[in-house]
Amino acid sequence: MPLHLFDTLSRSIRPVVPLDGHTLRFYCCGPTVYGPAHIGNFRTFVMQDVFRRVVEGAGQPTRHVRNLTDVDDKTIRGALADGRSLHAFTAIWRDKFHADCAALGCLPPHVEPSAVDHIPQQIAMIGKLMAGGHAYAAEDGSVYFKLSSFPAYGRLSHLDSRELRHGATVASDEYESDKEGVADFALWKARKPEDGDNHWPSPWGDGRPGWHLECSAMALEYLGETFDLHSGGVDLVFPHHENEIAQSECCTGQPLCAHWFHITHLLVDGRKMSKSLGNLYTLDQLAAMGHDAMAVRWVLLNGHYRQPLNFTLDNLAGARSALGKLAKFAAALEARAAGTPAAPRLTAAIHPAWDALLDDLNGPKALGQLFTLISESAPASLSPADAADTLAGLRWLTGTVLGLTLPNLPDAATTEVPPDIRALADRRWAARTAKDWAAADSLRADLAARGWSMKDGKEGYTLTPAP
Repeated sequence: MPLHLFDTLSRSIRPVVPLDGHTLRFYCCGPTVYGPAHIGNFRTFVMQDVFRRVVEGAGQPTRHVRNLTDVDDKTIRGALADGRSLHAFTAIWRDKFHADCAALGCLPPHVEPSAVDHIPQQIAMIGKLMAGGHAYAAEDGSVYFKLSSFPAYGRLSHLDSRELRHGATVASDEYESDKEGVADFALWKARKPEDGDNHWPSPWGDGRPGWHLECSAMALEYLGETFDLHSGGVDLVFPHHENEIAQSECCTGQPLCAHWFHITHLLVDGRKMSKSLGNLYTLDQLAAMGHDAMAVRWVLLNGHYRQPLNFTLDNLAGARSALGKLAKFAAALEARAAGTPAAPRLTAAIHPAWDALLDDLNGPKALGQLFTLISESAPASLSPADAADTLAGLRWLTGTVLGLTLPNLPDAATTEVPPDIRALADRRWAARTAKDWAAADSLRADLAARGWSMKDGKEGYTLTPAP
């Protein structure tokens, strides 16, 4: 069964299948490398990573392209303020982004093109658009896309053409002039003094590409005229993705992609993230507070991508506890399996969580199903073969599919239980067997006070050091 995913264009949940019948080709709008990415950015990148992992987990090869925006107003201003070349400045933040992605367990894309490295492709695309009557050069050497030449504009965001005529802007860079239409957007920006040395020659004069054009040119270069899926944050639907559709389809005469996958905003403590509110967290800031990246990934997974996710520091504490419980469960399964060979990865015990992911990437439901499994499957009551199969499925789903690394907690299989703790646990088990619940509860509290957790099964118990 393939993944079924909401498509922004059709406003419906549709199967995600490769147009060529073999490899699913998809493009993700990557970061603008002028500073550290924050957790709002990473909600999008983590969900795109899970999307890829689920597709590959279903047996489908992928080709994942994610760009780097290394030339725009922000990168140029940052480089000039920092006294570095554009290349040196953006390389710092590119490397930081890669390190953060690795900490969060995100797979690297198969191709990661940068805008600066694809100036010729962008110039060639502008030439085709001008030849087709879809673009025009202004007196200062800038080139604009003629929105009136593309009547289908606005179908992704359902923007009415009347809104464009009455002044809705599709500009994303911060200076433009000499446009024929109020909604026309820049394909090439003429050289300005504030750009410093960051300009390139073109048939229309020195300048630099517009932000929207960069993605269209790189997607065309590495995925072809029509590819399977395009993804980004919901804030990119308009104007960025609308502009990509317009310039790409006017250039090639073909649909840009078959499926649109957008991830909704992240809130922090119920409010929109902003520097002024002091709630725009980076991974480094969270690490300084004692929160690790896997807890962040858990929180980002534990919210449906089509709904706003409210991120709190309390969520991170809950995530640590949840990861610890999964690690304990895995350790108890491993002890029970005792080296028994496992069956194929997707066992019956894991199916409910896997099915939740195939149904519109329902991360919260998938994680909930894992805890249902924990509550209903006491390792001590399983046969060694069933424990081995459940463990293999759990490791595949949490590690390979969800990209989670469970903490290396001490467990009953590797930690020697002191004789006095074992005696206390035996006394509690005897009290429980005799249905002396008051004594059993009291002895459990004694164990907890000494740093041990006791989990009951149908035929015995397991002891693990408390986290």
